[in-house]
Formats: sequence, structure tokens, C-alpha cells
Amino acid sequence: MRGAASSTPSTQFALLTQRRFAPFFGAQFLGAFNDNLFKTALVTVITFDALSWTELDVGLLNNLIAGLFILPFMLASASAGQIADKFDKAVLMRVVKLLEIAIMGVAAIGWFTHSLWILVAAIVGMGLHSTLFGPVKHAYLPQHLDERELVGGNGMVQMGTFVGILTGQLAGAALVGCCGNLHLPLIAGATLAVALLGLICTLKVPPTPSAVPGLEISRNPFPEILRNLRFSAANREVFTAMLANSWFWFFGAIVLAQFPVFSRDVLRGTPEVFAVLLTAFSIGIGAGSLMCERLSGRRIHLGLVPLGALGLTVFGVDLYLASSAAISSPASAASLLSGAHFRIFADCFLLGAAGGIYVVPLFALIQTRSERSHLSRTIGGMNVLNALFMVVAALVAMALLSAGLSVPGIFLFTALANLVLLLGLCVLRPEYPRATLDWLSGRFGAGRLVE
Repeated sequence: MRGAASSTPSTQFALLTQRRFAPFFGAQFLGAFNDNLFKTALVTVITFDALSWTELDVGLLNNLIAGLFILPFMLASASAGQIADKFDKAVLMRVVKLLEIAIMGVAAIGWFTHSLWILVAAIVGMGLHSTLFGPVKHAYLPQHLDERELVGGNGMVQMGTFVGILTGQLAGAALVGCCGNLHLPLIAGATLAVALLGLICTLKVPPTPSAVPGLEISRNPFPEILRNLRFSAANREVFTAMLANSWFWFFGAIVLAQFPVFSRDVLRGTPEVFAVLLTAFSIGIGAGSLMCERLSGRRIHLGLVPLGALGLTVFGVDLYLASSAAISSPASAASLLSGAHFRIFADCFLLGAAGGIYVVPLFALIQTRSERSHLSRTIGGMNVLNALFMVVAALVAMALLSAGLSVPGIFLFTALANLVLLLGLCVLRPEYPRATLDWLSGRFGAGRLVE
């Protein structure tokens, strides 16, 4: 299908004018947006109107919701990879969007009947929806983009995903907070409308033939998970990139999970402070992801990975230092954007940008160096690793807090742990630091590229 690429567009933004990319981009953006609109609306409703919904502890319930959303990634990612390798990916996108509409229909029943557990079931359903879409999304790109477009295309997808997450979270909170007694029907209507828009986008996605039409789908997902990981581990280049990618999910999960308490207890700010920090990090990831095309010279440049990892450590350490210096006065949205706490805002933005620079080349490498007939299953295996790393991140954060470490201390711990990972990557895969040195030597955007 790479022949469908025609001529290489002048910039990654030109892909948004082409049928092979634009409808797919719209569908994946709307999926990320809807997931987070629904989750955030549910968590916000439960948090601020708990007594009318449940007698359970709100903190426990919110963590349960987060865990249930991740659960399908751990249980079904291997099967999702098999399905994506077996069937036409354009058809699968439409099926997944129909599933999303059905799930949001179930959720609407939950909103109108005031049934918490129907809504919790819908959370699991949306986790399954995202699990099924993940391997399709990342295996679609190399079938429609040539290698010089993959870095830019992945940058656009990462940007779209994190902007979708951010705007979905903001929209979910806004619908609950500003619409009085109408917020429940508005949430139900909005999530159904977004799911329908996603389906409309997929109707324009071009055919994307199966990689392995005769593949037999395993009925038991657990042996398939182990088979996928063993298969990927045989290709050390790909497996290293998978583990490095999953580390970013570990890093991001720990850092983002601390933002609410950091905003309230350390910065002594309002909920708007948390929203500003989350926005800074998310937009930073989008900006860093988009920068990769220019920084790499439109090629898969491994030298960007250590540079991005180094940025995660540098700005993570500085966030710790800035936090210690910022406790003299309460933070506000204004002080973050242009006042005494701007350094913290800048660190959050630059952390996100470093993450985007770090992760986009890893995705492109996995897409081009994996066996084509096994690519979706490789992505499915990586999604299992991502989920496991995120669960471990939550456990590590809980252990550190229980041991008496402060939230800024967790930022410092995570930044230093990232430095250890960077050193390990450079020792185990010396082609990464060599490529970085080549990039820094003055061959801007060229460097020693993946051969």
C-alpha cells in the first residue's frame, strides 16, 4: 500500500489534506477525545456529587475506574493485534467505531437511570475500544506512508492523541461544571455525537489489506501474549524500542498522577492550576512530537531518543528545584503563565516536549523494523507492556508516598531513575549515543541515520 503515498508531502501538516491520512487522523483524535471526555465527566460527577451516586469511598472508586479502563489493555491487546493482522484495517476501524457508539449508548442509559455500575461497565467497554484500536492505528501508518513520512506521521498522531486526551478532559470537566441540571443529558449526547463523528471519519479511510488473511485467532489471549513478547524479543532492536517506549508511559504515569496533589498541597492552588499544568505537559508532548520531523531530517534518527531522555531528566530535576523555590506564595493560573511560578509551567511544557522527541522515533523504528506480517501483534504486545509499566508506576508512587517522600521528591526520583535508564540504553545499544553524537556534530537533521 505504500504506493498510495504518491509524492511525499512538503511537511507533515500536508498529510491532513490527503485521504490516506486525514480521515484516519480524525478518527483516532476523536477516539482519544471521547475516552477522556467520558472518563473525566464520570470521575468529576462522582467526586462532586458522590452521595447521590454511591456510598463507596470516592478516592477508591476513582482509582478503580482508572484501573478498569487499563484492564482490557492487559487482557486483550494480544488478541487485538491478531485481529488487526488478519483483517482489513479500514474495516476494523469502522467496526470499532460502531462498538464505540454502542458503548456510549449503554453509558447514556447509565446517565439517564442514574446507575453507577452501568457507567462503570461502559468504562471497561471504552478501555476495550481503545485496546482494539491501538494495533490498528500504529500498523495502518506504514501501509500508507513511506519511510520519509513516518516520523512526521507519527508526530502528528502523537500530537493528536495527547491533544485529544487534554481537550477531552477539559470538556468532560466543563460539561459537569457549567451546565447545572442539564449536565447528564449533555454528557450522554456529546459522547454519542463524538462517537458518530468518528464513524463518519472511518468511512473515508482507504482500504488497508490484511497482512495475514489466513491467521487463526487464538481463543486464549494469555499464551498469545507470551508468544508475541517472545517473538518481539527475538529482534533485539525492536524489543529495546518497545521497552524504551513503555518506560515513557511509566514516567508519564508517575508524573501526571502527582499533578492534582502537587497543585493543591505544594503550590496551594485552585483546580485551575492543575488544569494549566496538565495543559502545559500535553501541549508540550504535541510540540515535541511535531518537532521530530524537522529535527530528524524526515528520517528515523535514533539520536533524538537519548536527547529526549536527557530532557526528561533535566526538566524533571528542575521541576523539583522549582517546586522548592515556589512555596513562598500560592500559585494561580496567572502566576504560572507569566508570574512567580512560570518556571514550573515551563518545566511541565519542556518535560512534555522532551517526551515527544523521545517517543516518536521509537514508534517509527518499531513500525519499520518489525516483521510486516507480525506488526499489529507486535504493537499489541507493546500495549501489554505499556499497561504493565503503568500499573507498576502506580505501585511505585504509592510506595514512595507511604515511605514519606514528598510529591516534588517523586519528581526527582523519577528524573534520576530516567537517567539510569538512559545510561543503560547507551550501554546496551551503543548505536543510540553514536547517532546522538553525529547529530550534535553539526549534521543537523542528517546524522548517522538508521541504515
